[in-house]
Amino acid sequence: MDDRTGGTGDGHRTREAPDRGRWALAPAGGTRVRVCPLDARGRAAGAARTEESAAAAVRARPEVARWVWRATPQVQSELLAAGVRVARCYDVETAEALLLGHEGRAGDPRSLPAAWARLHGRPVPPDRPPEHLESDVPPSLFETGPVPLPDGVDPLEALLEVYAAQLDRTARAQHPDRMRLLLAGESAGTLVAGEMTRAGLPWSAEIHRELLAELLGERYAGNGLPRRLVELEEEISQAFGPGERVRPDLAAEVLQAFARAGIRLGSTRAWELRKVDHPAVEPLLRYKKLYRLYTAHGWGWLRSWVRDGRFHAAYVPGGAASGRWTTNGGGALQIPKVVRRAVVADPGHLLVVADADQLEPRVLAAVSRDPGLMTAASSGQDLYTVLSQRAFAGDRDRAKLAVLGAVYGQTSGDGLRHLAALRKRFPAAVSYVDDAARAGEEGRLVRTHLGRTSPPVGRGGEEGAEEEAGGTGPEAGTGVSGPPEGAPGSAAGAARARGRFTRNFVVQGSAADWAVLMLAALRRRLLPLAAELVFFQHDEVIVHCPAEEAPRVREAIAEAAEEAGVAAFGPTPVRFGFTTAAVECYADAK
Repeated sequence: MDDRTGGTGDGHRTREAPDRGRWALAPAGGTRVRVCPLDARGRAAGAARTEESAAAAVRARPEVARWVWRATPQVQSELLAAGVRVARCYDVETAEALLLGHEGRAGDPRSLPAAWARLHGRPVPPDRPPEHLESDVPPSLFETGPVPLPDGVDPLEALLEVYAAQLDRTARAQHPDRMRLLLAGESAGTLVAGEMTRAGLPWSAEIHRELLAELLGERYAGNGLPRRLVELEEEISQAFGPGERVRPDLAAEVLQAFARAGIRLGSTRAWELRKVDHPAVEPLLRYKKLYRLYTAHGWGWLRSWVRDGRFHAAYVPGGAASGRWTTNGGGALQIPKVVRRAVVADPGHLLVVADADQLEPRVLAAVSRDPGLMTAASSGQDLYTVLSQRAFAGDRDRAKLAVLGAVYGQTSGDGLRHLAALRKRFPAAVSYVDDAARAGEEGRLVRTHLGRTSPPVGRGGEEGAEEEAGGTGPEAGTGVSGPPEGAPGSAAGAARARGRFTRNFVVQGSAADWAVLMLAALRRRLLPLAAELVFFQHDEVIVHCPAEEAPRVREAIAEAAEEAGVAAFGPTPVRFGFTTAAVECYADAK
């Protein structure tokens, strides 16, 4: 890019008029940046200018509707520190990951230098692992360790070249308009993630310490376990007999102790222990629950992650294979119910906690276009109750297990009978996930409605999806997930695991599509308010707001949910609603 001509480096100006709503921003050394307007093809449409900082550049151009930059985390921390928020952005590295996935190359390096190298036939540098954002001081602009461009390559030139190529690739996608919407939504998600990381979830360290003392007892000097765990360890050892010394946090010792008692176990998982009649089981289950609290959200966690009355998690949009968000440490997406007592609003404020109603079956109705299921999902009533009345003689639990079994691939035992009833009433919905499973078993890719694409065979995802479906999602504990059918190491077993992954992917990935569009719509509605988005987990959001804004926040959440449903899936009768509660303490929301 030539600062004097605003051309493409060869002294010639582009002939296309600028798209005045879109500007590019790239680093220029230190905190300085270079910016320029773009045309509809993503090319420079005017002179590049150097500004002292990204904040100065954005402040000087309030009319810009969308900023195009390499990666939001490299810019946003400085913007937020300066009190600057942008309405929209296009994150080139986020877009590159989605486009690579659509092209069957998920997992290839996604950085700007990698994309530039592919365009030029150069060696492609690997991505760097994400860094933990645990510092008390927000990282300054462009100091988060991005992969560097080759010497002599201008950052703005590289950005524009890669961006223009991405627009061309998007135009060649299976459904270009849908892919553009997905890229916009995922980019908006990066803005939400950065703002939530900075704002933090209101957290009372005092209440947290009180509940730890209540549940775990006092701590002993040094690195010893708290009193209650020590007592349970002694109780467990005594249950195995005189002279036994069993450390319950070591699975091998527990299995050996049970073996000496004549009981063979394959693991120390809670569901397997509950099948055993032995006096050590009950204290062992209590120990496991408290030990998990101690290690995941104990005093060490409190010191590391909570400061100035806020829990600052580092959110990673689309971090899971399905498109669900993850966190880079801190365990924000798995806050135990008991620990939620420490999530307390500031004085004069409320937490508006919103939980999406039966999101995955509603998504299945929308993407499959099953007439019966869409009709069932067309009201604000509990969807599982409606389904139970239509196909399961009023048994809500059976209806829920049937739907989730279809999504997660439980097709044996009771699951097979439930699935047969579901197939009879809602054949298009069941065929939709069956077709996705068959594609996975045959090694083919599957896509969500917007174009989010499953990883190819051998590129990961299968194992992560199995774990995700069984333990951390909104339906965890329903009993619909299980070990893969077939020998784990066999080709048949691998194919079935892949089929279960793609069966789940088309629903869970589509739910992730809806979620980022919902977040974008909600963020836009909250911008004029003092309210802040402070938490997001798959199908749940928390907004921290002055008490008088709570009614407006409730309305904004409902409007954002419906807007996202139409945007993601087109016009359908399916309604996407939230159950909301305005509370002072997170634990009171459920």
